[in-house]
Amino acid sequence: MTDNLQRVYQQACDHARQSAILAAVQAALEWDERTMLPPPAAEYRAEQIALVSGLVHKQWVEPRFGDWLAELAASPLAEDPYSDSGATIRELRRQRDRAVKLPQSLVEAIARAAVLGQNAWQEARRKADFQQFRPFLENMLALKRQQAEAIGYAQSPYDALLDDYEPAALSAEVTQVLAALRNELAPLVAEIAQSGRRPDVSILARRYAVGAQEQFGRAAAARIGFDFNRGRLDPTTHPFCTTLGPHDCRITTRYNERHFNESFFGILHEAGHGIYEQGLRVDQYGLPLGQAVSLGVHESQSRLWENLVGRSLPFWEHLYLEAQRQFPEALGDVALRDFYFAANDVRPSLVRVEADEATYNLHIVIRFELEQALLLGDLSVGDLPGAWNEAYRKYLSIDPTDDAVGVLQDVHWSAGLIGYFPTYALGNLCAAQLFAKADEELGGLKALIAAGQFLPLRQWLGEKIHSQGQRYPAAELIRRVTGQPLSHRPLIAYLRAKFEPLYGL
Repeated sequence: MTDNLQRVYQQACDHARQSAILAAVQAALEWDERTMLPPPAAEYRAEQIALVSGLVHKQWVEPRFGDWLAELAASPLAEDPYSDSGATIRELRRQRDRAVKLPQSLVEAIARAAVLGQNAWQEARRKADFQQFRPFLENMLALKRQQAEAIGYAQSPYDALLDDYEPAALSAEVTQVLAALRNELAPLVAEIAQSGRRPDVSILARRYAVGAQEQFGRAAAARIGFDFNRGRLDPTTHPFCTTLGPHDCRITTRYNERHFNESFFGILHEAGHGIYEQGLRVDQYGLPLGQAVSLGVHESQSRLWENLVGRSLPFWEHLYLEAQRQFPEALGDVALRDFYFAANDVRPSLVRVEADEATYNLHIVIRFELEQALLLGDLSVGDLPGAWNEAYRKYLSIDPTDDAVGVLQDVHWSAGLIGYFPTYALGNLCAAQLFAKADEELGGLKALIAAGQFLPLRQWLGEKIHSQGQRYPAAELIRRVTGQPLSHRPLIAYLRAKFEPLYGL
């Protein structure tokens, strides 16, 4: 490498790191908005975030940054697309090419609308009144259509937005994957419904003091590997994880004194995201090798720790005595097997984040179909609540009781995260495939988990997934790690192996 080429590469990397610093400032404002901001302050916070969002965008579209990347892309540094330099150049170019298609005014408008929309959504959800939120969603959809048109697409406007979260994925491909998954899930759910076996789910609705839930959840998150010296846990309306710097990862949850699952498995889910963030290369923070490869892979980490570990019998064989000590009135007279069965109850439910593993992806199918129809104009915002309720009757045979547990239950659309929902289903697929491979290579995860030995799995994921950053595209990463392209079959095999004994199938 010539001295001049090294200098240009360093300049490009320094510029990208400066962009990451600005983006972290924006993330800090957004974290505060969703955890501590007084509601009347939302309008001013919207202006703050819009300003910083515009500065981040300006940094990305800086002409000299484009010149540096063009020179680097034609140099020997980019010859191997999977080398440190090759992957860095490839991904910085991809991200910049997307950014230059967007007017700064649109970037700022979307950021502003997201803050105002989330604030309106929280109030509308509290009142279970969709009409109060409707104009904010209409405005956001108009802005996201502008974004899709500015970016461009080969098949569907939805693809331009999906690319934000799952680079290079197409909605047509995701539709096929979800259809194949749904076709095999439906018979399993039907078999479970017809089995006649039902756990005593009232166990989970006993009184679980919020303070004890927080203490127990924090301890479990730390045990599986979330580093509280580099992160924190706070309450919020809709749980999320965000990273404000290489040693500052924030996870959140919400507490319900009468529903154990809501906070505990939410904490494990967000801790899974956090473990991924904390496992990224610190020396590459702000650069592609220090960033998660896609949201589908990110969700695989949260779903793996929440479900394949956290809802497993070995996990509770390890932790149940501690749970009984923490919640003696609720669990003191409950046998381990009864608690495990209740925590893995399979039945149609209204709320996605509380859904069981077998029906969860049906919630995703509903949102995936509805947000495409909204974006394309095939469904008006005014007709959304009715369409939502009809979809729940169609896929889950249940009726939402009000907007709060219906169309207003998720924060995503208020924040403009159109295209995000499919990544949850992709994450479920990745999680099962990765877990099966880790089980094979580590010589049996059940025994390790039952003994409270989570480090081998965490280290395996760290080596295979976290430390790789964006070296490989998501599909290539999964193929390299597991030896197979992404498939729904490992997830179906896992679900059947788990639920057939529970339900006597």
